[in-house]
Amino acid sequence: MKHLILSIFLAAAWSVSYAQRLPPADSAITTKHQLTTANGQRFAYTVKAGTQPVWDASGKVLATVQYSYYTRDNSNDLSRRPLVISFNGGPGSASVWMELAYTGPRLLNIDDEGYPVQPYGIKENPYSILDIADIVYVNPVNTGYSRILDEKADRKLFFGTNADIRYLAEWLNTFVTRNNRWTSPKYLIGESYGTTRVSGLALELQNAQWMYLNGVMLVSPTDLGIKREGALEKALRLPYFTAAAWYHKKLEAGLQQRDLEDLLAEVEKYTLDIFLPAIARGYTLPAAEREKIVQQVATYSALPQTVVSQNNFDISTSLFWKELMRTEGYTIGRLDSRYLGLDLRNAGERPDYNAELTSWLHSFTPAINYYFWNELNYKTDVKYNMFGPVHPWDRSNDNTGENLREAMAANPYLHLMVQSGYFDGATDYFNAKYNMWQMDPSGKLASRMSFKGYKSGHMMYLRHDDLIQATEDIREFIKKTTVKDDQPAKY
Repeated sequence: MKHLILSIFLAAAWSVSYAQRLPPADSAITTKHQLTTANGQRFAYTVKAGTQPVWDASGKVLATVQYSYYTRDNSNDLSRRPLVISFNGGPGSASVWMELAYTGPRLLNIDDEGYPVQPYGIKENPYSILDIADIVYVNPVNTGYSRILDEKADRKLFFGTNADIRYLAEWLNTFVTRNNRWTSPKYLIGESYGTTRVSGLALELQNAQWMYLNGVMLVSPTDLGIKREGALEKALRLPYFTAAAWYHKKLEAGLQQRDLEDLLAEVEKYTLDIFLPAIARGYTLPAAEREKIVQQVATYSALPQTVVSQNNFDISTSLFWKELMRTEGYTIGRLDSRYLGLDLRNAGERPDYNAELTSWLHSFTPAINYYFWNELNYKTDVKYNMFGPVHPWDRSNDNTGENLREAMAANPYLHLMVQSGYFDGATDYFNAKYNMWQMDPSGKLASRMSFKGYKSGHMMYLRHDDLIQATEDIREFIKKTTVKDDQPAKY
């Protein structure tokens, strides 16, 4: 009997403990701060770290979404003050990456190339875009401190391409209303899978919430539901292979000494004009022509000709990450191929782990936990999910690239900027360009689309020089797309 009572007591205690590790549905903690920008400007700003509910149609709270909302003090006319709404990706990733390493006013401790250093922690980010725009970083359900609160809630309401877009659009309507931002110029920025999210949100906000945007920024975009199977998928990898080989100084001398962007322009042309048609021809490609292409692809990728030939031009990215530095005993990173990894065996067709991701988690995890607890005074026993449980994720009916095109077509104010790192092997820069070409094959929207490339990887802003340039590119984009007074939205 005593054991039974003890078991019941322990079960009850565990239940209470578990309940305490759920965030409040609706909360906010406000703190005051100062920032000095790179040009010596110093200003005060306010951060509101909080949670806001997700309701069902009957008004029942199902979940809560945690956010960090940064506003520059003394910005009295909100109708002229842009609001940037920021999402990261995964799906299942928190918004920590851009908050603590890109656009926010605090920067984690890393070296100038983005590698971890100790002591862990944070410092001022003099390149933050808070000088020109307010920012809200949003953690979708089960990422960061966000959680499902109703254990009976249907997970399908949150964890799928279109479900994610629908509930977040509703959530943003409430957030914009509560914070009196309806008259502000509004921008979405998404990174990685976050680009899928914000591309879909651009149309969902417009059609279901009647909220119109000035701009969408896609950082290291996914395929946005734009198909590219077969020969096309195989061919489009080549420019990235060249970029990564160039970084690791694996190209032959004549190519290695060239400017990267000049070289990539040549490889892009070769890819579309020669390599893609050759792959499409399959076994009908004459032997002599095939051999010539094998040699050229091997030259541009720094891979052995035997690897190119034996794989019939279908060189997977995982094989490339394993093969490029195989003789030196290293693998290269997936999301950022500047990073090196060590495998148990040099043999094999894919790396044992993602060298870049382990490095990033090394530095970001201590920084975000320290930041919320010590600087934002957000004290909670809820774990900050760098990556949260969101799977299985329903990826069906992903038409987000077309969604973004429709939103741009219906809204003459809406512009697009794409930012990509040349050394990103997961969402590579050439596929990002392909997205733009196929979103608008007629070219009718081309004047409102722009592409920016950087000598870095997936999170280009981790490299100090690219942090400076990429944040300046955002400033210029916002300035360009902030509409002049009384300028009508019309064609």
